[in-house]
Amino acid sequence: SNLSANCWSRLHPVNMFNSYNVKFHHSKALTSPYPGSRIERSQVPEDKVGWLTEWKEYNPVEYTAKSVLAGPSWADPQINDEGFSPKFNERDGEVERKSLNGLYVVENGRPRNPAGRTGLTGRGLLGRWGPNHAADPIVTRWKRDRSGNKVAHPVTGKNILQFVAIKRRDCGEWAIPGGMVDPGEKITATLKREFEEEALNSLEKSPEEKAKLEKQLQKLFSQEHFVVYRGYVDDPRNTDNAWMETEAVNYHDETAGETMDNLPLEAGDDAGVVKWVDISEKLELYASHSYFIKLVTEKLGAHWSEDPGSECHE
Repeated sequence: SNLSANCWSRLHPVNMFNSYNVKFHHSKALTSPYPGSRIERSQVPEDKVGWLTEWKEYNPVEYTAKSVLAGPSWADPQINDEGFSPKFNERDGEVERKSLNGLYVVENGRPRNPAGRTGLTGRGLLGRWGPNHAADPIVTRWKRDRSGNKVAHPVTGKNILQFVAIKRRDCGEWAIPGGMVDPGEKITATLKREFEEEALNSLEKSPEEKAKLEKQLQKLFSQEHFVVYRGYVDDPRNTDNAWMETEAVNYHDETAGETMDNLPLEAGDDAGVVKWVDISEKLELYASHSYFIKLVTEKLGAHWSEDPGSECHE
């Protein structure tokens, strides 16, 4: 499976982009060694991350993983390959090369990471030059007792929300089931497909079982939803020329379990375990996912913290 955003992603949601002033700070995208390798990035001091700061001595390491150079279907060719002339900042055939954060600079034929220098050029483990798009479906329901009544938290009195979480095989952490957007695929289709593959093990199901799942999920995924976050993700796979972006979307089952209770949760694809998990700030998720989940609890007025002044700390 081409790697999803889930495990190696981290956001600094406070430092969001705006069109005039990029205030985003890397942290994960400056770490060494580069994932899955012994490659060390060139050191980038904090005051030299931004491209607007002149730095003539900048000498980043060039690295693209062999798995990407082998030319799998999800990867671009090398930038100088004959016949490869990508259309950056626009839809390029079936491949979406627009960034969720607006226009990015293309220098010497290569797209430039909008959040600044990373100490590494090339693509690393990422398939696309420029933005690599992922999607994270956050499927939620209210925690209920045996009589079907919502369960409130004893301290805050707010109702407890649950979400479908997977425990990732690659790093053992609990996360939102998500993955990469396929060429030509709409983000709504990716959200549904990734949920089916990772939380319902749809790849191993018979056509009859798949059709039954499809019917159940159609109701959930066709209802109103809440876009929790869309944009750049600070990820250790990012390079100067390739980076992760994601769209996290909440699908909430407000019914007393009519839509979601009978869903046969079964780990598949990248997941080791899958289950409904009670949401609170005590839940240890990968950092960006904790932030996404907190935004969902705020939107739905659900329990998050016993401390009324609590913020989401990374």
